Amino acid sequence: MTPGANRNCAGVVSVHKEEAMDWGMKNRMQRIFKEDGKTVMLAVDHGYFLGPVSRLEEPRKTIEPLIPYADSLMLTRGVLRNCIDPKYNIPLVLRVSGGNSIMSKDLSNEGITVSFEDAIRLNVAAVALSIYIGTDHEHQTLINLTKLIDESQKYGIPVLAVTAVGKELEKRDTRYLSLSCRIAAELGAHIVKTYYCEDFEKVIKSCPVPIVIAGGPKLKNELDALKMAYEAVAQGAKGVDMGRNIWQSRWPVAMISAIRSIVHEKASLKKANNLFNSLKNGAHP
Repeated sequence: MTPGANRNCAGVVSVHKEEAMDWGMKNRMQRIFKEDGKTVMLAVDHGYFLGPVSRLEEPRKTIEPLIPYADSLMLTRGVLRNCIDPKYNIPLVLRVSGGNSIMSKDLSNEGITVSFEDAIRLNVAAVALSIYIGTDHEHQTLINLTKLIDESQKYGIPVLAVTAVGKELEKRDTRYLSLSCRIAAELGAHIVKTYYCEDFEKVIKSCPVPIVIAGGPKLKNELDALKMAYEAVAQGAKGVDMGRNIWQSRWPVAMISAIRSIVHEKASLKKANNLFNSLKNGAHP
């Protein structure tokens, strides 16, 4: 048996996925996932289909105060080039799929909109693409994913697959998300972004690559978002890729600080909520 290999329950020799990566891929993954193996990714790519969504009308003003608290940024190349100062040494996860808008009847009709060469020029730590399982464009988006992964292997850049649901929020159940995450991993995605659901640990156990949870639309209050993050991490998520539930809060710095405490400090929900309330009432983070 080769070094670094082990046998799974069926007796088949397998190699640890970390050891199967080359140095560049491992380095980029570890820039995103910190020493504890967790990440707080700040998603600010919403404008690619929502346009100037509330609180992201002027991206620079919204994003810059949050950069010190984020482990990585998920964003588009337009916002990166025009709104992020190159002085910030923060890992970048570049959205490379799109081609639709909120005005479209079918949000699933996405294609690859950024060349891999441009991603390399932008010095990204990873690239991100949405897949739409169970839609008319399922095949198209999965083929897009496989093409992106083939390119990623050449250059040692991880791929984050987003299990998008378009406008059909009722698809956020265990069976559907387990199917979507597993397919993304089977095709070679290095990270999967998905939604939290009941029995979330089943989604985690059936996906052999790290999962980060999406925040989704802004929830009624910050406690609901903190609870979602807490339960997801407690059940095995490797962190969050959260946007609107952070920067659409009236207290975005307090919110991302509380999320960090859950992800990196194993804070209880009560402790994280107390931290949020303390910071929103004027305490310095």
